[in-house]
Amino acid sequence: MKKTLAAILYTGLVTLANPALADLSAAEAMRQGDMKKLTFHSEAQQAGTAEFTTFEGEPVSLADYHGKWVLLNFWATWCAPCRKEMPMLSELQTEFGGEDFEVVTIATGRNPPPAMKTFFDEIGVGNLPLHRDPKSGLAREMGVLGLPITVILNPEGQEVARLRGDADWASDNAKAILRTILGRPTSG
Repeated sequence: MKKTLAAILYTGLVTLANPALADLSAAEAMRQGDMKKLTFHSEAQQAGTAEFTTFEGEPVSLADYHGKWVLLNFWATWCAPCRKEMPMLSELQTEFGGEDFEVVTIATGRNPPPAMKTFFDEIGVGNLPLHRDPKSGLAREMGVLGLPITVILNPEGQEVARLRGDADWASDNAKAILRTILGRPTSG
């Protein structure tokens, strides 16, 4: 009994000492519907370091986003679930994007830039980046198998959660989870 009480006390103190950990635990406990597919890691994992490019071909890496939470989405122009999901990710960027959070989209594999632009134009998305990973270097490094894959990165650039497949990112549950992770009050 004493060991159990000590373990509970220790866990509570660790959680209080690390608010980000507490937020992730609370966010994990909130998952419902599509968000049940969002798997939180017990410990943050290193994210990929391979460079990818902007739409214009300039090199960029995930290190460029250190200091903010990132919802990183791997997609492709041929991916029907990506087409369904992308407007929801755009809504998240509109609602949550700023100094502490950004939705980053990366088309992985063979995605001709004109087709990428057409994809975004057809679904009415204009606020997300058209980044490219043409040789899938970052996707391979991060173990992306199948699309879409969405990864949550902490401000240190580490992967803390992953969702395989599409999800309703514009749902009240998804937004509540993000508010909890970001430490933002619930809107009411």
